[in-house]
Parts: sequence; C-alpha cells; structure tokens
Amino acid sequence: MDIHNSDADVEQFFAFCKEKEVEFVDFRFTDVKGTWNHMGYFIGGVDKDLLQKGIPFDASSIKAWQSIDRSDMILKPDLIRYFIDPFSADITAVVFCDVWDVYKEQDYEKCPRSIAKRALRHLQNLGIADMAYFGAENEFFIFDSIKIKNSANCQYYEIDSEEGEWNRDRSFEGGVNFGHRTGHKGGYLPTPPTDTMMDIRAEIVKVLNQVGLETYVVHHEVAQAQGEIGVRFGELVEAADNVQKLKYVVKMVAHLNGKTATFMPKPLHGDNGSGMHTHVSLWKNGENLFSGDVYKNLSQMALHFLGGVLRHARSLAAFTNASSNSYKRLIPGFEAPSILTYSAQNRSASVRIPYGVKGKAARFEFRFPDNSSNPYLAFAAILMAGLDGLAQKMDPGAPMDINLFQLTLDEIRDKGIKQLPHTLRSALEEMLVHKEYLKKGEVFTEEFIQAYQSFKFRSEVFPWESRPHPFEFKTTYSC
Repeated sequence: MDIHNSDADVEQFFAFCKEKEVEFVDFRFTDVKGTWNHMGYFIGGVDKDLLQKGIPFDASSIKAWQSIDRSDMILKPDLIRYFIDPFSADITAVVFCDVWDVYKEQDYEKCPRSIAKRALRHLQNLGIADMAYFGAENEFFIFDSIKIKNSANCQYYEIDSEEGEWNRDRSFEGGVNFGHRTGHKGGYLPTPPTDTMMDIRAEIVKVLNQVGLETYVVHHEVAQAQGEIGVRFGELVEAADNVQKLKYVVKMVAHLNGKTATFMPKPLHGDNGSGMHTHVSLWKNGENLFSGDVYKNLSQMALHFLGGVLRHARSLAAFTNASSNSYKRLIPGFEAPSILTYSAQNRSASVRIPYGVKGKAARFEFRFPDNSSNPYLAFAAILMAGLDGLAQKMDPGAPMDINLFQLTLDEIRDKGIKQLPHTLRSALEEMLVHKEYLKKGEVFTEEFIQAYQSFKFRSEVFPWESRPHPFEFKTTYSC
C-alpha cells in the first residue's frame, strides 16, 4: 500500500490533537448509498503506522461491497479537513477516510470518495483543467416527529410539524395554537412567528462554522418546515466532504433539540421538495475556464460542458437522483427542474445561469440533483458527463428563456425537449445503456457500475414496486 499521509501530515495531526486535548479519533468513510460510517480509536492507540498504513475492517458488512470470502479492506485516513466533533461527550477528532483494496493493491473501486478523486485526476490528466469547483445547495426539512410502519398488512407514515397547516385546528397540550402558518408553498422567507426555525438554523450555522464550513445565506424555504443554509463552494472532493459534514450537523442539532431533520427529496405530498442544486465550474492556472462572451458571459468550453451534462442527464439521474422518492419531487407544479434545457436566471429550466455571473463567478447551476444522492458519486458523474461534452464538442442547443412550467407535456415533446426519467428504474436502465462516458479513465469501473445498479434494484426498485401503496387502495380496492 502506498503512503497516503506524509510524515509532516502526521506530525501536524498529532500537534492538532495535543492542542485540542483529543481523547478519541473517529475514522469516517462513506458507503455506496452515501451514508457516513465510522470507527473510533482511543488516542493512545493511534500512531504513525496506523495513520500511514491504515486500519483493517470488514468490508463484507457494508452493503454492495465485498463478499465474506474477500472481506478484508483497509481504511486509509486522509489527514485533511479533520475537525473536532461538536457533539461527542469526549473530545473526538473526526478524520475522513478512503478505502484500500488489499487484493488488487489499489484504491477500492467501490469507494465513493476514491471515485471522486479518480474523476478529479482524470480531469487533470486530460490537461483540460487543474481544478473542478462544486457548490451544493442542500435543502432540508426539520419536523417535530415521524412515525413509519412497513409490514405485510400496513404501509404507513405520519409526519408532524408545528408549522404544518394540518395543525391549524389542533389543541396543543399545555399551550396555545399560535396560528401563524405558511401553508402549502408559502414558506419562502417569512419572519417569525410564522418561521419557527430561525433559532435552530442559527444554531446549525454556528456548529457548521465550528467544523470548518464557511456559510452565508440562511433562510426558510418554500415548503412547510423546510430550510436552507448556504455553504461556500470547494474543489470536487472538498465539496462532497462538506455535504457529509452539513448533513451530520443538521441532523444532530435537530436531534439535540428534540426534533428530526431529513434531506429526503419529497416528504410532503402537495408541497415543494428538497433539492441539491449544484454549481460547477472548471479552472486552470487560477483562471475560470467557463468565463467568456459566447452566452451570458460564458465560454464555448462552458457550453460544450453543458452539452455533455444535458446529453447524459437521463443516465446521470441514476447518481444525482438516487432514490425512488427523488422522482416524487420531479413532477410538474412544484418548481420541479425536470425539463432538460438551460436558461439565464430561469428557475424553470433544469440548468440555470445565475444572475450576475461573469469572470471568476462564471458557472452553471444544475437544479435537478437531490440529497438522496451520494455527493461523491453525483459530483464525479456530472464532471464525467461534462468532460464527454468537451471531448465531443456537444451542442447544448438554444436556451429556453420562457416559463417552462406553463408548457404542456405535448408542447414539451413538440419542441423536442427531453425530460429526466420518471422513475429510479428508468434512470438506472438509462445509465446501464449509456455508461461509457462514466468509464473513461477507469473512474467508474464496470465492476462498480454493476454493483451499484444491483444494490439500487435490490434495496429500492424491487421493494418499492412490490408493495401496495395506500393510494392504490383508494383507486383500486372497489374494482
């Protein structure tokens, strides 16, 4: 195994631990789904060898990874962006990890963080750019409670929030019904008391700053109980690391306040869902390659990159919209970015060029990704699609500077505009047919692609398709 951390990296980490009086080190890695996993060590058991040679673990216990007969893998600590866990009872340093394959003597091809690093290396090896910057806007909900039942005779969930309009006539135990509620689609930027989450969002921001994230805008979003906190962009892997930090902090702050946070794309029927709008630009030698004068201060390179993303968007969705619930969000009527075209300042298109973009700020905002995606895989796949667009000089077509939400499905088809898939099954099938751009530079290997699609079909597509839905009883029970 190669040495991942230099002697200087190790010395700097131990100096950090000494300064912060660290008692435990928590080594964290991301699985295929995007879930953060961890393994803790008492600081006395952490030495130079462990930080440079890695930590053995059982990869057969992680879904979609190894079989039991080839289960040994190594966690490779990456001594960058480590931080003190703000929630642990004892002072604990959190360290990001990649995974090393002991059988092939290489970075593990199913490790999402390693895939993201391979995508960045592929970009650099092509000589096109030396950096890809990504900025994610992760919307979320904070509810008071959720109840779920999944059995043979009952499929059931119930969400509650004091902001919910369903509570307008509720008698609250030991208190009054405060009466100020956003209602469906009425939650964008209200002040308290209608916005009940201002203080908890402020607490989240303070904790995010503690763990090294630079934040800016903080506000209530359109849906009931929905919020957003802006986090500064970073290079591809850094941006994905930041998504993992953000999700952890939001969930934990909510939990410690007696509430429950979710990044689920569409938890509320009839209200807006949560997206992960993703801003992207390519840079070389400190210059933004997307800056130019071809369209709205964007370069021809930028438009070819966009052409690749639009061409491959239906297969990209397997990674950017990675749950069955994703496609509940991508329906007309809820600012759904499902129409595959682009425009300046137009939020009805799936790709937007934000207002005032020029020079160093030149970028695209891809509006279709959501938080059920694994950020490492989603960002890497977007980059690979864009690079294919550059290689083949793909034309994104003309911009659509109209309100696309007013078009009927027939009008969308007549204009020749493609849409995102309507189900996770369709997205996965598109990806399996159109996967070659992902495999360039061995970024996404065939072994990983097959493991990913198998995992998604087994864990989400087949279970969802085989279960009766409550709405089906309304429509079909009396047939």
